[in-house]
Amino acid sequence: MAQIIDGKSIAATERELLVARIEKLKAAGVIPGLCVILVGEDPASLTYVSSKEKMAHALNMKGVIHRLPAETSQQELIKQIELLNADDSIHGILVQLPLPPHIDADAVAEAIMPEKDIDGLHPLNAGRLLAGRPCMIPCTPNGCMELIRSTGVSISGKTAVIIGRSNIVGKPIALLLMHEHATVTICHSRTKELAKIASQADILVCAIGRPGMIKKEMIKPGAVVIDVGINRVNGKLCGDVEFNEAKEIAGYITPVPGGVGPMTIMMLMRNTVEAAEKQNMNK
Repeated sequence: MAQIIDGKSIAATERELLVARIEKLKAAGVIPGLCVILVGEDPASLTYVSSKEKMAHALNMKGVIHRLPAETSQQELIKQIELLNADDSIHGILVQLPLPPHIDADAVAEAIMPEKDIDGLHPLNAGRLLAGRPCMIPCTPNGCMELIRSTGVSISGKTAVIIGRSNIVGKPIALLLMHEHATVTICHSRTKELAKIASQADILVCAIGRPGMIKKEMIKPGAVVIDVGINRVNGKLCGDVEFNEAKEIAGYITPVPGGVGPMTIMMLMRNTVEAAEKQNMNK
């Protein structure tokens, strides 16, 4: 029976570490400021944005939400970002995805100053991550790495399989695992013999958005299984992994909810605090 990786508990520990850093900044006259821009009324996005705002306020940070109508043009959105780039009280900017189809998400990511790009999607941050240089690390992959480390399992030399190749999760976590000397395979919708490849993984990260796709026969006995998927089925949240099956095989596994989600939000707060620290140092 797998040990459950408790994302809430690990996030609570990280929160305590952040509190001390925030107090130090405040003593220097700096309140870490986060601004989240939400375009449209996507129900899931509304929930995510609200949770980010609540956490910022709980940490005594500045948390601001700019809600823009779905018909907002790309030019108008970028103008809003430029105003925030110039606002010294805002240290981190996040544009909630997905964006309406008429807006180019890549152009929006490039409009955010790299120093304030707390989602790590600006090409400069993505390039620095590829090169293994200091950068803003995307929040969900960073949270996944903390969850893996919490198991005490050494990453070095392990076989890791990532199912999903998005710029937000799949590719960054593959790079992070490689930087810690794992041997990494990225799988996707066109991968042949997916089950065979997945079943060889010491570390299996699932980020495809298909509820219950990962069955027990795709899991190596004793593996660390990180389920990034957040799906709603019959009104209930579930992951990409068939949890009840997988927990009988895996060594460690994250639940949904209560696994990756709390860590993603906490890594967002950590990135905002780090951005505030660096911007304050550069003044």
